Amino acid sequence: MCGDIETEESLAEAYFSRFVDDARRLLEGLGDGQAGSADPVFAHLDGLFRSALGAAATLDNAPGEVSGYERLSMEPLVYARLAGFMAAHQPLEEDPLRRLIEALMTGYAEGEAIMAQAAGPAHRHDHTH
Repeated sequence: MCGDIETEESLAEAYFSRFVDDARRLLEGLGDGQAGSADPVFAHLDGLFRSALGAAATLDNAPGEVSGYERLSMEPLVYARLAGFMAAHQPLEEDPLRRLIEALMTGYAEGEAIMAQAAGPAHRHDHTH
């Protein structure tokens, strides 16, 4: 039984470790933002994204009692709550829920792409046949 618990814990921490590696890889690919969008709004938003992702991927950014996996599974709820609170203050004609869902799906696709890139060609699956 103890071996099962240790395996589950090490697997959970492996997920967090993969997240940290992938987040850092994505941040490196994004660069420092200096050559980003000429639009100041998008440049600001890109900076917020880089800052939040960097904080989430910082290993010592939580109390010692909180595991990396707990952070990985719970911190997105904080960002979702914040997004919902902010969206509630937007005019309905701007369709804030649709914009939130599109942003969520963009982030999900970026996560899948960086994992596929990290796995390399030997681990990619061809779904065309």
